[in-house]
Amino acid sequence: MHSIRRPKAFVAICVALILIQGCATAPPRMNPLPENLADEAAVPGIPRARSWGDEKPEYVDYWLNASDDVVKATFGGIMDREHDYLAVSGGGANGAFGAGLLNGWTESGTRPEFTMVTGISTGGLIAPFAFLGPEYDQKLKEIFTSFSTSDLVTRRSKRNIILNDSAADTAPLRAKIAEYVDEDMMLAIAAEHRRGRVLMIGTTNLDAARPVMWHIGRIAKSGAPGALDLIRDLMLASASIPGAFPPVSIEVEVDGTRYEELHVDGGVTSQVFLYPIGLDWRLIEQRFNVQGRPRLFVIRNAYLQPEWSTVERKLTPIISQTISALIRTQGIGDLFRLYLGSLRDGLQFHLAAIPEDFENTSEEPFDREFMNTLYERARSMAAEGYPWVTNPYGFEPESESWRPDQ
Repeated sequence: MHSIRRPKAFVAICVALILIQGCATAPPRMNPLPENLADEAAVPGIPRARSWGDEKPEYVDYWLNASDDVVKATFGGIMDREHDYLAVSGGGANGAFGAGLLNGWTESGTRPEFTMVTGISTGGLIAPFAFLGPEYDQKLKEIFTSFSTSDLVTRRSKRNIILNDSAADTAPLRAKIAEYVDEDMMLAIAAEHRRGRVLMIGTTNLDAARPVMWHIGRIAKSGAPGALDLIRDLMLASASIPGAFPPVSIEVEVDGTRYEELHVDGGVTSQVFLYPIGLDWRLIEQRFNVQGRPRLFVIRNAYLQPEWSTVERKLTPIISQTISALIRTQGIGDLFRLYLGSLRDGLQFHLAAIPEDFENTSEEPFDREFMNTLYERARSMAAEGYPWVTNPYGFEPESESWRPDQ
């Protein structure tokens, strides 16, 4: 059988936390945001920095009804041209697949400039580099081929796990993010945002149990004093698996009063996303006078096929295999949601995933040898012309004009 989608040692961390949950004492929170203020809360100094990922953003109607001059001043760089969108999923160390695919795509000479890029979890770490293009390929390669578990997280002792909110400390990972995501990179993101291009990273608001889409370009161009640190925090939060890694505290404000939100891995609520399903993208296409049919490229940093594993009749193996199955089936549901949305909105759908015949195994959460091998496999496939899947699981509409509402 092929390699595991998530290293068993990694899933076992989550299982261990479930078993000790009753005696854990998490650090106290500082003024958590009340539920009745959830829709009013905003990041201080950065208007419209984020929106809920499960409903249409309020500002969409403003852009749809704004004057041509206003729209062109904001989105001139993406109007009257073809559109290509990229959505990168979660997958932990399997993010090496997405990194390799993007770099091999550059080598092939066919990689487009993406109008919009979104990322969840490990995809949230990839997305900013993918957004900025081939100039950042080398950094992307380094991130997914140069480090092991000990370089990215510090395991806590059993006693410290009980007294804390996670099995590992991610301070080393945040330091790596800060090393690669610097002021120059933020300014480059801001410049592309001014052209109208969009970069979003997804997290999960733990209190609300809802997905949040963070508009990284808008944050980058805001000029707010803490903008760079916020971008780094959001990349970390997007990849912070609850229990395994600590949640990330985000400061928000309502009527001058500061509150705290806790954000964790975007994969808790969605494995991959593009835009809320309630948004009519055809109206967006018409407003921007998009030429031709937009193309959506989805990189699923995982296998699509189920993994057979003979499970011992013990608690830890049972829970471990169950969590793996839940993650996989959630990912499949998210892919179908994107696919059906693409059919409805007239997008050309393209999917890439780890090939079934890739049989290397990972011995730890971030196994450098495993990630290098996976990176190289994806790079070579993309350099030769990646065989994108256009209809997941063989699902095909009766005609090109098929739409769910017809």
